Amino acid sequence: MTELVFTNRYATHPDDVRGYDTEQLRQHFLLDNLMQADSLVLNYTHYERLIVGSAVPTTQPLFLPTVDALKAEYFLERRELGIINVGADGVVVVDDVTYPLANKEALYVGRGAKAVWFHSVNPEQPAKFYLNSTPAHRAYPHTHITMAQCNVLHMGALETSNHRDIYQLMIQGVVETCQLQMGLTELKPGSVWNTMPAHQHDRRMEAYFYFDLAAEQQVCHFMGEPSQTRHIWVGNHQAVVSPPWSIHSGCGTSNYAFIWGMAGENLDYNDMDRFPASALR
Repeated sequence: MTELVFTNRYATHPDDVRGYDTEQLRQHFLLDNLMQADSLVLNYTHYERLIVGSAVPTTQPLFLPTVDALKAEYFLERRELGIINVGADGVVVVDDVTYPLANKEALYVGRGAKAVWFHSVNPEQPAKFYLNSTPAHRAYPHTHITMAQCNVLHMGALETSNHRDIYQLMIQGVVETCQLQMGLTELKPGSVWNTMPAHQHDRRMEAYFYFDLAAEQQVCHFMGEPSQTRHIWVGNHQAVVSPPWSIHSGCGTSNYAFIWGMAGENLDYNDMDRFPASALR
């Protein structure tokens, strides 16, 4: 039987967040319960109803169950799902169709799939599936996306400490989705800044999941209104929920990678309100 870990994260007003201390910021925006062995983790956020989760099958396959909060017969009755594997080789079975997922490969699962199972090829070196799910108004085809099939953007420079590659795995032109967008960014050795200049987009929210970060290293994730910035220290396999009113950027104590997932009314990846460093407070 699949062990389920479920949390409910309510939305917050920016006026309230101005008064949060460190513990309150972490309580409301940090997801530090992901990638638990033999557990299916689901964090239901009230920002665009995005669910952020993980599945790490070791001793047995893991099944994606519905939860009471969805009031649905099965998890994807009214939802779509994005999966990215950040571990060893794995397999996802969707309604008896098998999709092998190597490291950093993705799978889009459309609305209406009734049974989703997660497997590791080698339980001693498990797959680690990162999950984003959003409400969906129609069904689009399930699609397996490799790193070779996605759009790649080469951004930044070593001189500004933000030389990075952005892999757009689930965006317009690669995969048809209702509102979910996902991809991953890898920073080059010697670079530590991501998403600089910082930006926000009032038309959608975002979640950042940090990985490939050494145990003794951390990322300082910046959030908040441009004139009222706050920060959260984040470790490997932890995520931060970013409301539409918040900037999102980060600086690490070494290079790292992160998965970005977005949900909202606008599928235009470049729809951003940018803020140069000189505008931040």
